[in-house]
This record gives sequence, C-alpha cells and structure tokens, in this order.
Amino acid sequence: MADEPAKIILGDTAITAIEQAPGRRWFRRRNDRQRLLTQCENCGAHLTGHYCAQCGQAAVDYRRSFRHVIADVLDSFLNWDSKFFATVGLLILKPWRLTNEFLAGKRVRYVNPLRLYLLASILFFFAVNYGAKGLHVEPGKLGPKDRAELEADLKREDLPPAARDKLEALLRESSPAPAPSPSTNAPSPPSAPETDKQRQEYGKIGERPFVVFDSKSSTPFERWIEARAKEKMGEHGTKMGLFIATLFSNLPYMMLCCIPLFAFVLKILYIRRHIYIDHLIYALHIHTFAYVGIMLIVLTTIGLNRVVPGPIAGWIIALLWIAFVVQIFSSIRRVYRQGWFISTLKFFTGGLVYLIVLALAVAATFFVTLVLP
Repeated sequence: MADEPAKIILGDTAITAIEQAPGRRWFRRRNDRQRLLTQCENCGAHLTGHYCAQCGQAAVDYRRSFRHVIADVLDSFLNWDSKFFATVGLLILKPWRLTNEFLAGKRVRYVNPLRLYLLASILFFFAVNYGAKGLHVEPGKLGPKDRAELEADLKREDLPPAARDKLEALLRESSPAPAPSPSTNAPSPPSAPETDKQRQEYGKIGERPFVVFDSKSSTPFERWIEARAKEKMGEHGTKMGLFIATLFSNLPYMMLCCIPLFAFVLKILYIRRHIYIDHLIYALHIHTFAYVGIMLIVLTTIGLNRVVPGPIAGWIIALLWIAFVVQIFSSIRRVYRQGWFISTLKFFTGGLVYLIVLALAVAATFFVTLVLP
C-alpha cells in the first residue's frame, strides 16, 4: 500500500501504477514503509492534516527511500514550472483576468505578483543594460588634464571591470593623432564663429567645459552641482558613457519605487472601488505585462527586420504596439468594471499623470546618480 504523503504528491492513480507495474517491484524494498507523523517535527504540535496548523511545515518524513525524495523534488519543480507558465500565459493574453483571479482569492495556481514582477524586471533591465553597452557618446576633445584624470581613475582598485574597460577604450579612441608633416598644406577646417567674451571665458568650442554656470550669478549649490557633474561626466563629457551606464543601473530601483505611486494614482481615480492593496496588485501585474510585452515586441522587431521586407515588418510591428496599448486599456476596463467613456477618460488622465510621475522620477534618479559617490 502506498504511503499517504507520496499519494498526495503523485496522486493515487500514479502510485498504484508505480507499485503494480511489472518490473517495478525491484525498485521498492520490502521493508520500505512510510512512518506516519502524528506530531510536527518543527514545533511539536499535533498534526491533523498534511501541514502543521501552527508553523505550516509539511508533514513529510524524509527518512525514507531515495525514490520518494526524488518524487518530492520533481513534484515541487513541476508544480512551480506549470504555475509559472500558466501565470505568464494568462498575463500576456488576459492580464485583467490574472488580477481578477488573484483578488477573488484564487491565488494558489498563480505566481505571487511581487515575485513575478521582480523576475520580469530583472530580465527587462538586463536587456536594457545589455543594449546600453553599445551606446557610444562622443566626448569632447581630451586635453592633458582630462587624460590625466582618466588615467588616475584607472588606477583605482575599486573600479568595476566594466567601467575600467570603457575608460581604456575611451583613452584608446581619443589618443592624439600624429602631427602633420610641414610639407602638408591642407587647409584647416573652418571653425564656428566665437565672440571675444566666449573665447576669453571658456576657451575654444571643442575645449570648453561640459557643464558651467555663470560665476557672477551662481549659488553655492550650483557650484557644487557643477563640480559633481565635472567629476561624474568629465570636464568635457569624457565620462558620459560611464555616467549613463550607472544611470541605467539605477532605473530598476526607480521603477520599483514608482509602482506604489502608480497604485496611489489609481486609488485617486477609483476612490470608491477597491482598497489600496488591490490597486497595488494590479500595478504589479500591469508593469509586469509592460516589461514582458516590450521585450516580446523588441525581439519580434529584430526577427522581422531580418526575414520580412521593410513595409510588411513595419505594419506588423505597428499592430503589435497597438495591441499592446489595447491590452492595457482592456485590463483597466475589466478590472475596474466601468463603461467605455469613463474608462477611456480615466485611462488617458491616469496615463498623463503617471508620465509626469515617471519624468519626475527620472529627474530624481539623474540627480541621485550625480550626487552619490
């Protein structure tokens, strides 16, 4: 007779098939019998089911055959796997249904909203940072002072390897060109017109500082910002690529902070519907849908541009973006269950307010990236 925990894991039918199938008896020892647990091994409470009512630990005895342990591991993995793919499939096709199911209490069959968001966020911003590696920012002319500053940064032991590679590439790209021979009579390129005041205060256009405030009207705070900008971006923008890479690495934290703000915007728009935690769950789901949808559209765009002619690929990509927006609108309408006119009005109003919130958040992230050491 099969043990009870194994029946819970695999089901009565599967256990019967394993034990009664010909050729499988050798896999089970005669004295391999499951020890029934009557008390929780963690807290000692009396067991009335398959889980402890006090601490929640499963009533599973692991001092048994290796076959049962493997069955437990496979069941945990397969359950998580099926739960994950069911959640992602529903998220892409019907994001509103995922939120409604969760709010209705049907949570065991789906992945937790925060865990799902964190996984999608990691994948999305990893792709963003990977794409940002190919971003090339053309710096100003490197003078002796800039080159000495970059070489001093390279000597720092706490410099990340990625930043070190970028600085070394920048030094190689901006190495001084060989001086022309005296016999060369090539005309010099025309320079942009400059006023005497500009030439006197800032120097030539290609050699001017990247950030500068008027010394007569600047405040101590502005002069401090100027110093931080020169330190982080280089006096002539020589470290701009490194600064942008650091800014992109801070975006995941910014977006995680913006989700409660988005839920607060929804709470204001739908003040008589749901409590704040319901809006927060929907915010997690819709941001996860946005990350997954954008990644799928970008991958589809890359594939279509390689195999499909330009106009056809353009129309397909446009339709995908339209479907992306329609899915977000449909999710708002079906989760909050209001009419077309009210849903459309709140969709555009909430979208505009959230865009302002995102703009302020990006500005705050830029400032934090600039001032932090």
